[in-house]
Amino acid sequence: MSDDDAVDVESPDDAEGDAARTNGTAEATAEESTGESADRDADGRERTAGDGDARRSEEALAAAVAEHDEALAREVAALEADLAETREELRERDEAVDELTSKLARVKADFSNYKERAKRKQEEIRERASEALVERLAPVRNDLLRALDQDEGSDLRPGVESTLEKFDEVLADEGVEAIDPDPGEEVDPARHQVMLRVDSDRPEGTIHEVYEPGYEMGDRVLSEAKVTVSTGGE
Repeated sequence: MSDDDAVDVESPDDAEGDAARTNGTAEATAEESTGESADRDADGRERTAGDGDARRSEEALAAAVAEHDEALAREVAALEADLAETREELRERDEAVDELTSKLARVKADFSNYKERAKRKQEEIRERASEALVERLAPVRNDLLRALDQDEGSDLRPGVESTLEKFDEVLADEGVEAIDPDPGEEVDPARHQVMLRVDSDRPEGTIHEVYEPGYEMGDRVLSEAKVTVSTGGE
């Protein structure tokens, strides 16, 4: 048999080597496959855990937002209630102010009318008092006219004295009194007007003579008495 026709025959050692390589390749492939599966499982578990944390964070955030919104809603409701109460108080105060303003206007009008009525009343009283006084003084004037109509040689004193008495009666009825101090009285600056200082035997600073009597009505001095005052020596 020639060399070309010879058939290669594997030796037992070569067969064992091929089997070992084949087994090694299969184990390596199996290990790679197992490692890839483990990696995929780890990634899956990590992704699942990450998704859970994200969902929990979202839920917590949503709960916090809801709680904040609820608290904010309660605060807004309380503010709206306070605003409504304040507006009601302002409305009541505005009504009270309007009422007081109206009352004040009425009081002012009433007081103004009262002043006008009082003024007219005083004018009427004054006019009536003046009329009454004139009515009482007119007869006195007529008596003086009749006294002057008498003859020049006639004695006018009785008639004038009678007229003076009537005049004094009229003044007394009106509450008017004469200020007619006696000589020697102390000078009262509120009721006496010193016209002149004269030497006399009367005490210094006292009234020497009444030049013209004054008149007073109640506590009011209508006219001061005009007097002379002694210097205390002649």
